[in-house]
Amino acid sequence: MIYSEILFNVEDGIATITLNRPQAMNSWTRQVALEMEAALLACDKDDAVRSVVITGAGKAFCAGADLSGASEFAAGGAEDEKARRRSLAFPNVMPWQIKKPVIAAVNGHAIGVGITFAMNCDIRFVARDAKIQFAFVRRGITPELSSHVIVPSVAGLSRAADLLLTGRMITGTELVEMGLASKALPADEVLPAALALAREFHKTAPVSVALSKRLLWDNLTASVAEVGAREFKIFEWVCTQPDAMEGVVSFLEKRPPQWKMSVRKDFPDLSG
Repeated sequence: MIYSEILFNVEDGIATITLNRPQAMNSWTRQVALEMEAALLACDKDDAVRSVVITGAGKAFCAGADLSGASEFAAGGAEDEKARRRSLAFPNVMPWQIKKPVIAAVNGHAIGVGITFAMNCDIRFVARDAKIQFAFVRRGITPELSSHVIVPSVAGLSRAADLLLTGRMITGTELVEMGLASKALPADEVLPAALALAREFHKTAPVSVALSKRLLWDNLTASVAEVGAREFKIFEWVCTQPDAMEGVVSFLEKRPPQWKMSVRKDFPDLSG
């Protein structure tokens, strides 16, 4: 595959995947998703790749979904907004699904999908001053990428509720304090530290690592699949609702959102 929005490099058994849209703070697009999937599959199939490091170009890791053109879509109504959000897409293969250990070198801000994607990696190093935010509920939508099972499994229910239900901003240092990352470092040390750890896998048996990784995730895998499917169904629904459009438009207009939906009246039937 010809990569245009990520950089993909393999050297000395370490694959480095770099989100490469620094002019847009590496915001997430459908093309990013397609290229990320291709790169992860290439790593999984190549025995020469012993480990994978994912990072961002410039000062951000990933500042969330690309919202360019969101106002026009929102003005077109629910179906246009649903189509826009679908167009962003996610990889069909996530970091936890490949057989190689994956380290997220969160070198800067990680907002929305920037942090939920990083949570699908095995290990996270983060810049101390990075802004981290599960911002979804502040945009009128809900977290995705199996956040509702991965985050509480890693950090506990109370901390997950704090982050997912408030959508508040925290720092990289706080992310480590909550147990959601392994190390908080100066921004320019994050990638070198991740690469140093990646080299540790050269001392291990590849199949043993792959088996151990599978055993680690097996405690989550069934739940991840089930929660992911249910989560996406809810995500599709909520993206068509008034608060989703208001969340994006108010963010772009730099004003407080005026939520329109009622928990009592508008909460969907989740029994199906």
